[in-house]
Amino acid sequence: MPKNKTHSGAKKRIKVTGSGKLLREKAGKRHLLEKKSSHKTRALSGNDEVAPQDSSRMRRLLGRA
Repeated sequence: MPKNKTHSGAKKRIKVTGSGKLLREKAGKRHLLEKKSSHKTRALSGNDEVAPQDSSRMRRLLGRA
């Protein structure tokens, strides 16, 4: 039986911490930043945890089911 392949889009976007949490970047900080307030762009920076509803699907894509 062949090995399962990791989803290459998921591995670029999701990081697994040592304790097993899934981290992702927040959306909305790539373009059209001139019209967004500094408060909004600062709030969008940094990592966020993947929602519990999505985490099981993301684990499967990463081969960590």
